[in-house]
Amino acid sequence: MLRISARNARFQQWEALLGNRTRRQRAGEFLVQGVRPITLAAEYGWRFRALLHDAERPLSAWAGNLLRDVPALQVAMASELLAELGGKEDGPPELVAVVEMPDDDLRRIAAGPRFLGVLLDRPASPGNVGSIIRSADAFGADGVVVTGHAADVYDPRAVRASTGSLFARPVVRCPSHREVMTWVEDRRAAGCPVVLAAADEHGETDVFDADLTQPVLLLVGNETTGLTAAWRDLCDLTVRIPITGAASSLNAANAATAILYEAARQRWKGERHSA
Repeated sequence: MLRISARNARFQQWEALLGNRTRRQRAGEFLVQGVRPITLAAEYGWRFRALLHDAERPLSAWAGNLLRDVPALQVAMASELLAELGGKEDGPPELVAVVEMPDDDLRRIAAGPRFLGVLLDRPASPGNVGSIIRSADAFGADGVVVTGHAADVYDPRAVRASTGSLFARPVVRCPSHREVMTWVEDRRAAGCPVVLAAADEHGETDVFDADLTQPVLLLVGNETTGLTAAWRDLCDLTVRIPITGAASSLNAANAATAILYEAARQRWKGERHSA
């Protein structure tokens, strides 16, 4: 058990993980805040490097069980310091976890006959990244890919917005479309005919007329500029969400959620009819 009551080097190292992407990447770790995200990270077997708890109050059964069952450095931290790491305005959380980043390996994403995946092309908002991961999890996607110069998947805002779904579905970062297309072509060669379907407000097909029961990788572009020309050239079809009212379009997270729901609806309907 380690005790920290001052802003020493170890504390400053963890504090830097909150806002410094480069430090997160170099350390290969990030902070996880909140009961549900920490619980799911443990349930899905993520590697914990440290569990930081409030040195000034007794542990709940939940926290006590985690400290007993999860192999990690245990740190009793002064309340005011833990509050700085916890992201809460109403005082320190009971626990903050320091969790190891997994490898960015597309092989973590399984692509079978009913494959459904989401690719985010240069998303700028960590909140949108986390929200789309949450929707991908909710509607049965097999994984999420984030490409290009994008918001960090492990930014605390993205982790919070995913409400723990980050730990339940593989999320892989790739520098560009090239690495992803090598993986897609490998899947196709292995008998999984992955279709690249781009979300586009000017798409050629209404989302409910598109066949989303086939293996699909849904492409979602940057919130302002949409998909790169490279992804537009590679996509097999573009789908639009018919909308009414004064809004000209949906934001990236809402659009992705609507299309993921439609894909899930089509698949659920097909399962009922074949039962």
